[in-house]
Amino acid sequence: QVQLVESGGGLVQPGGSLRLSCAGLGRTFSIYTLGWFRQAPGKEREFVGGISWAGGTPQYADSVRGRFTISRDNAKNIVYLQMKSLNPEAASVYYCAADRSALVRRTTSPYDYWGQGTQVTVSS
Repeated sequence: QVQLVESGGGLVQPGGSLRLSCAGLGRTFSIYTLGWFRQAPGKEREFVGGISWAGGTPQYADSVRGRFTISRDNAKNIVYLQMKSLNPEAASVYYCAADRSALVRRTTSPYDYWGQGTQVTVSS
């Protein structure tokens, strides 16, 4: 079992950058694939990107590829979401989630554990 705590959200101007963190509480953090999702008001939760516990290249949604970067530090039990060139459409609550599968899956249902979310607001 793992508990996830997101942080780093806030207000950023269009074109700005922000780095979100997801801290895992539990000694088994390294065996989970970590996904990032976001949910804007009135919309469904959508996949942003993810990184497998088995290594390999992180995967991203088409809408963020090239602007967002995911990395993980298993020694610190943290996964990061670096976001650049933010636009107003990126404003959402961002969640990290953990899945035991080695695959990065793009739907919410396979993920067993979720953080509480962190709000990102993009506005001038």
